[in-house]
Amino acid sequence: MNSKQVALVSGAGRGIGAATARELGRLGYHVIVNYLRDAESAEAVVEQIGAAQAIQADITDEAQVTALVDRVVGEHGRIEVLVGNAHTAAPPFGPLEHVPWEAFAAKVSGELAGIYHLTRRVLPVMRQRRSGRIVYVSATAAEMIIGSAAHSTAKAAVNAFTQQVAGEAARDGITVNAVAPGAVGTDATAAVFTEGIRRYFGDRSVTGTMLRPQDLARPIAALVDGAFATVTGQVIRVDGGYPLLSQLLDGLPSQFPTAS
Repeated sequence: MNSKQVALVSGAGRGIGAATARELGRLGYHVIVNYLRDAESAEAVVEQIGAAQAIQADITDEAQVTALVDRVVGEHGRIEVLVGNAHTAAPPFGPLEHVPWEAFAAKVSGELAGIYHLTRRVLPVMRQRRSGRIVYVSATAAEMIIGSAAHSTAKAAVNAFTQQVAGEAARDGITVNAVAPGAVGTDATAAVFTEGIRRYFGDRSVTGTMLRPQDLARPIAALVDGAFATVTGQVIRVDGGYPLLSQLLDGLPSQFPTAS
């Protein structure tokens, strides 16, 4: 059995998941790098971490999730951390009247299926040890974006799910939170975010650049590594200060009159 704490990160072959897996590896966790199709990328993350292993599973499939969790527990005897990150369903964009119900429902159900199946299987494992840390990756789109009703509704459902699971798990010493990023530059968004879009979000970020996967990895790692042991049921925005800077650059004057 592995003596290290075990962290299972879904969708960890690329983007936010890969950055989170590397950060948890740096902190000393044995990381389970879950992936769906891209075995090469997942194995590359494992090589970068060292104390890690890549396991393929479609987390929207209950049987595959059961096999995944049973394998991890059988080999390591534990799962202390679950990061539900996998991008399980592409959102349809556009006005609601142009989005068929089938596409809308597929996004909402696909988004929830992964964290639902993983949580149902991992919670009993954590309850046996009366401790655990769960973090779901949501999005600020749950509140802000117009023209993406399916995506926003799905992410709002993730936030509600976070609070419900947090309430059920709290007495067992398990914290459950969500991290909600703003726009993030990843492999998946590279074809969508032009240089102009990247510059737009960079100008409206406290760092001066568009959010990167590692900008999400560090807050996620902090949530699971003890610094936030008394925080649960929260949705934590990680957006670089976008709403504040947008007000200054797009709506409000940069200087305000002083009181006389």
